[in-house]
Amino acid sequence: MVRVKKTRKFAAVKRMLNPNDIRLKENQVKQQKKEEAEKEKAAKRAPQIASSLFLQHNTALVPPYRVLIDTNFINFSLQNKLELVSGMMDCLYAKCIPCVTDCVMAELEKLGHRYRVALRVARDPRFERLTCTHSGTYADDCLVQRVTAHKSYVVATCDRELRRRIRKIPGVPLMYIVRRRYAIERLPDQGAPV
Repeated sequence: MVRVKKTRKFAAVKRMLNPNDIRLKENQVKQQKKEEAEKEKAAKRAPQIASSLFLQHNTALVPPYRVLIDTNFINFSLQNKLELVSGMMDCLYAKCIPCVTDCVMAELEKLGHRYRVALRVARDPRFERLTCTHSGTYADDCLVQRVTAHKSYVVATCDRELRRRIRKIPGVPLMYIVRRRYAIERLPDQGAPV
């Protein structure tokens, strides 16, 4: 049996990685260090804090209080047989102006026939109507956006998720319903006891 001599193929070269290839471990470490150095050099921008805030105390909140009302606050007030304006005045011990945004009105209109009483309450002439310039009709985002821009509002809502979002914004008081009456949270004077 004759053994056939195996010839090497022409230009068969052992493939090697370039020493600067990113797949090598040491080059990956160098790349990470370079990125961290760039992050440190980048200017860190802190959000501008309102001049009306003294630590957590908001000096822009003075009577008459402007209260931004959420959809579910109107619904729960009707379920608990609470009169909105007089209940707010009893809670805050001051005159207050209920404010309803276009998004809240649109949300009430979308809810349909079952919430027609809440819609009629929201159209009360004592309520101030605020126009929205943004697109979409999601009331929670609208209220958060308006409160971060102008910290001169008290937010009235029974929605836990919205309350959690607003608590992250310093200097904005919250109003909600507890035991068939209104309660205020984070107001410097604290309003009526619960």
